[in-house]
Amino acid sequence: MTGTSTPTSRGILASVGSSIAFAGVYFVTPMLAPASAESIWGIRNLITIPLIALALLAVRQWHLVTDIAARIKRRPVLALGILACGFLVSAQLWVFSWAPLHGRGLQVALGYFLLPLVLVIIGKFLYRDRLVWWQWLAAGIAAVGVVFELVRVGGISWETLLVALGYPVYFVLRRSLGTANLGGMFWEFVSVALFAGVCVVRELAAGESTAANPALWWAAPVFALWTGVALMLYISASRLLTMSLFGLLSYLEPALLVVASILNGERIGAGEWLIYGAIWTAVTVLLVGGVSKILADRRSRPAAGA
Repeated sequence: MTGTSTPTSRGILASVGSSIAFAGVYFVTPMLAPASAESIWGIRNLITIPLIALALLAVRQWHLVTDIAARIKRRPVLALGILACGFLVSAQLWVFSWAPLHGRGLQVALGYFLLPLVLVIIGKFLYRDRLVWWQWLAAGIAAVGVVFELVRVGGISWETLLVALGYPVYFVLRRSLGTANLGGMFWEFVSVALFAGVCVVRELAAGESTAANPALWWAAPVFALWTGVALMLYISASRLLTMSLFGLLSYLEPALLVVASILNGERIGAGEWLIYGAIWTAVTVLLVGGVSKILADRRSRPAAGA
């Protein structure tokens, strides 16, 4: 049936949707100043919990939450793994808010450029995903850009490394725990809810941010809702796609984050153009290779069904 939606097609739509949504989040984050990144993360965390719950109830998958709760009851050590996942994803959400507020958006965007490369490598060597020659070529070109940057400045910023290495650890850990679904994500956010609540209460108690920017009373919750939807799409894509395909599609997000950062007034330094050029070349190779594969698959279908 040609009209049937496959897990891969749903995963692709979720990945593209999350990239567009996160780019929008990145662009509007400076409008939440002078609120701290910690309080922005806190309200995002707290609002995302009921959002996930409603989404699971709507699709009749609340059992994903209760199943994990039953597993924790049988094996309490699982709670520690979920807490670790909660802190890992919280670090990513925090830096995603902190960077555009402090003019470091391009450094985080670079981390998201490198993230797919790391995921491709993990997919190949940890999950035995199959890579074709043009995927290896793209990974090699991106690696050349990274090496040049390491030589040029003697290292890569902590913001870039946090994204490029932190997310892969998060994805691998939740897959190994068997919690790579929205039910797992629900418990991850619940596990750090107390810390999130403290951050929000401290910000409200101080009162300085809301006094300087009264729009925060409505803008912050809307912002949190928006980012919650984006994150759920991202997690859904990571579950529906192979690690390598998920990594390759993730190149769209950093491209949009760079645009958002530039629109917010940041600029790419003269010495940074080589690494960006290498990564954009890698993206082009992936796009050409991916489109060619899709066209080849479509041409082979009638012959296979003959």
